[in-house]
Amino acid sequence: MALGNLGQIHISVTDVERSEQFYRDVLGLDHLFSVPGQPMAFFASGGVRLYLGVPESDEYRSRCVLYFTVDDIDAEVSRLSHLGVNFLDRPHVVHRDGTIELWMTGLADPDGHHIILMQERPLPSQSPSDAPAPAQ
Repeated sequence: MALGNLGQIHISVTDVERSEQFYRDVLGLDHLFSVPGQPMAFFASGGVRLYLGVPESDEYRSRCVLYFTVDDIDAEVSRLSHLGVNFLDRPHVVHRDGTIELWMTGLADPDGHHIILMQERPLPSQSPSDAPAPAQ
């Protein structure tokens, strides 16, 4: 027997309402539900549920880095910047292979968890004049 897919990630927060607003209204994630009377809010991100909550003890306090895919990293940086988000860096290439470039940039949520935006871009096709000359 093997483990199934990842189902949920706990993200420790200090103020659930503030974090709920940030993840819903700024990042644009789908809010699933909050638990009345409990410091808990749940969001959907693809097939994974994000659980924002105030941990009952330090034993359950999490510190995480979240990576979100985006279709257009430049457009997303512009959208979030207009909402007051400060980025830790500018979008940049972190990996390149024969077919794609992997672009990333980072920001932090209200509790300091790093959030990385990532986009895979196809490499621009080489024109015949850019191709290396054949060996003679």
